[in-house]
Amino acid sequence: MSDGERAAGLAAALGRIPSGLFVVTVRRGGDETGMLASWVQQCSFEPPQLTVCVRRDRTVNDWLTPETPFTVNILARDGKDLVGHFGRGFEAGEPAFEGVAVERGDGGPPVLRAALAYVECRVAQRVAVGDHDLIVGRVVGGRVLDDGHPWVHVRKNGLRY
Repeated sequence: MSDGERAAGLAAALGRIPSGLFVVTVRRGGDETGMLASWVQQCSFEPPQLTVCVRRDRTVNDWLTPETPFTVNILARDGKDLVGHFGRGFEAGEPAFEGVAVERGDGGPPVLRAALAYVECRVAQRVAVGDHDLIVGRVVGGRVLDDGHPWVHVRKNGLRY
């Protein structure tokens, strides 16, 4: 087997690791943004915590400092409109929620009304991991909005989006 074949096999194998699809929303002062994420996972029962991986060059990554509130919106498997909207990414100052139904309560990050569920967190820790940062979020709230099924995502290639 050639090096190219081994690399292609590795990329395909990594791509078969399933994940969900989520929109992470963050508010900083009067600014707010959202990003499509697939590397989200619960990592602790007590206290309840989860992890989110954010590519280091994403604007939202700089916003996720200790104690910053963020919301993980869990997408339903029929949430293609939200995937299309948030999948392109947003620059600082660009309106991320134009045309998207959201709830804004208590000054926290927006909650997407079309989400299956959401989890509210505060940044507890950050760890540099390759070209991403692993954000550990302490869970402070959340609820189910719809009894549908979450979107499970499998890549063809685990070495790129």
